[in-house]
Amino acid sequence: MTHSDRDGAAVRLPPPLVYLLAVIAGALLHAFAWALPLPLGRGVRFAVAGVAALLGGLLVGSALGLFRRTGQDPKPWESTPEIISTGIYRWTRNPMYVGMALLQLAIGVALGNGWIVAGVPVVLAIVYATAVRHEEAYLERKFGAHYLEYKSAVRRWL
Repeated sequence: MTHSDRDGAAVRLPPPLVYLLAVIAGALLHAFAWALPLPLGRGVRFAVAGVAALLGGLLVGSALGLFRRTGQDPKPWESTPEIISTGIYRWTRNPMYVGMALLQLAIGVALGNGWIVAGVPVVLAIVYATAVRHEEAYLERKFGAHYLEYKSAVRRWL
């Protein structure tokens, strides 16, 4: 079966792996190359990290819950039988990616590691290039005007 015969986005790199690799790379850079500490006190770091982790977990969890309730697979390379536009998807088209970015931010802030924090926009750019643009193209092909209407009404990130 060729890719053109499959019903799914042409995503080859699982986005959660990109976030994980960024955290690992940031930790290695911080430990072995050049420490980039955050100038925040311990209490502030943990408060900020806690809020970011809570928000990130809520975004990912609510998106996964909607996938489960609609019987869909959250893997972007799998078929999408319908566009989810309720719940958190009324506010962002990519709540799982935003949520994972917040979780990466939480880890970096909690550890006082500026590399992990600085990696967040880099990871979002990589996820856009390797997943989001392929997902959007797939959804436009599959759902046409319905997806374009949704896309024009709801922001990609926030």
